[in-house]
Amino acid sequence: MKLAVLGASGQTGQQFVQQALDAGHSVTAIVRNPTKITVTHDNLAVVEGNIFDESSLSPIISNHDAVVSCLGFPRNPQPVTGYTESASAIIGAMRKESVSRFVTMTSWYTETSVASSMGFLLNWVVVPFLKPVLTNMRQMEQYLEESCPDIDYTVVRPPGLGNGPTTGKPMTVAEDYVVGTGSSFNRVHRSDVASFMLSCLHSNQYDRKMVAVASNK
Repeated sequence: MKLAVLGASGQTGQQFVQQALDAGHSVTAIVRNPTKITVTHDNLAVVEGNIFDESSLSPIISNHDAVVSCLGFPRNPQPVTGYTESASAIIGAMRKESVSRFVTMTSWYTETSVASSMGFLLNWVVVPFLKPVLTNMRQMEQYLEESCPDIDYTVVRPPGLGNGPTTGKPMTVAEDYVVGTGSSFNRVHRSDVASFMLSCLHSNQYDRKMVAVASNK
């Protein structure tokens, strides 16, 4: 496949790009600063683009099979708007170029009310601290649900992200805001999230779905 990747210079994005190249795909890494991409490959093109500008993205994603977003935005300044603003530009460009496959990532607890049953610290400290980010993530999810019937999206919701090699184990997947692991605090390797996102492009199992993932023990 020919894949356009946004957020390619981030930690998860770098993992995705490398795994996609290793799998034989052609990758266009769309970044604000091309110097942040240090890997070189015959099947890799690094292109400067504005993630908030449909007209900037359209010619870049032309003739691609899918768009993958590993974008992340900080909690400050508030309100957080990067997820919805970038999604609007991305989807607009995809429609203009007749690209329909979109895989992106958000997080557990985008529906923040779920935290009420997950223990004191998570409900009263962690989720409230992250709420500006989680709220905008959920707004982006709702935009895809309600306004994008023509887009074959998959939203991947991981828990806390950590670094480490790909485990090679299948993920536990739930069409929900969390995965019932028996623990309130869960972490997953960015490399495993990237691997799962790549696998979503190989089948239609998770088309037009939003799934929480967790590492199998």
